[in-house]
Amino acid sequence: SHPERGVAKGELVKVRHGVYASAALWRSLPPWEKYLARVHAAALVHPDAIFCLESAAALLGMPIFGDPVDVHMLVPAKRSSRLVAGVRTHRSSEDRTIVEIAGLAMTGPEDTAVDLARLRHPAIGLAAADAALRIAPASSADALTRMSEARISSRGRDIARWPLARATAKSETTIEAVSRAVIEWLGFPAPELQVVFRSSGKEDRADFVWTHINLGGEADGDLKYDGRYGDAREVLRRQTLRDRRLRTHLRAVAHWGWTDATTVTPLRDILAGAGLRAIAPEQTAHLHSLRRLLAPHAPHLTGASAAGRVH
Repeated sequence: SHPERGVAKGELVKVRHGVYASAALWRSLPPWEKYLARVHAAALVHPDAIFCLESAAALLGMPIFGDPVDVHMLVPAKRSSRLVAGVRTHRSSEDRTIVEIAGLAMTGPEDTAVDLARLRHPAIGLAAADAALRIAPASSADALTRMSEARISSRGRDIARWPLARATAKSETTIEAVSRAVIEWLGFPAPELQVVFRSSGKEDRADFVWTHINLGGEADGDLKYDGRYGDAREVLRRQTLRDRRLRTHLRAVAHWGWTDATTVTPLRDILAGAGLRAIAPEQTAHLHSLRRLLAPHAPHLTGASAAGRVH
């Protein structure tokens, strides 16, 4: 009845007006889970809300980079777009597919990916588009592009073309999507994705393969050994055996992590050191903006719908 007393004592955190959380539990959440909790808190206050952009992405289990802070809701065109108390409303006359998960309404994965591709950095748009195709496997890069091109509004249409055209469900994680963007902007040739090799009765997949120089690439690094996949020593042992099997098919297997990819220079050095040569000039503007925007924000694990996971 008096939550402000709990806040004053440091026992509670005010998530938004009328919604509080345990301070200890709140502090334990990574940034993207705090954001998801904010979305659920907003849903308690606005039960008829239709979530969009990062808020829909969080509920759908699509990539979130750090804590986007603002909760995004879709409103009819006759209403105004505004930011009030951490909730940013977006008016639109465009038709969008609305889905409901655990009682919450949000834009569907394809519309969410198109929105993010139009309004956010191309690397974020690519990660969102890849995730949308994993969630909606019947869709395709062409379908996402057609959806964007068919919209009445031209805002962000040109920006969206690059990520939507490159979207693929073969890209299994956020770091793979961001790595593909960096690889292209560094001027390196495009790799084949998720190539399967069989040896010693086992089947292994390489995230990236450049067949013309027999080089494999694995985007994992610092995420793989932080305990989220189990005991780090056992993960390292399995990885060593896997690399040994892959090297019966490949000349070398390069590994890199989130920091290597988003600070750009380390990934360039890793691939060049493994013998990969650029075939196009670097796109310095994209690389600079990616480094500034994404390097501080390691990605969360993406997978099945996250709706209802935080209450």
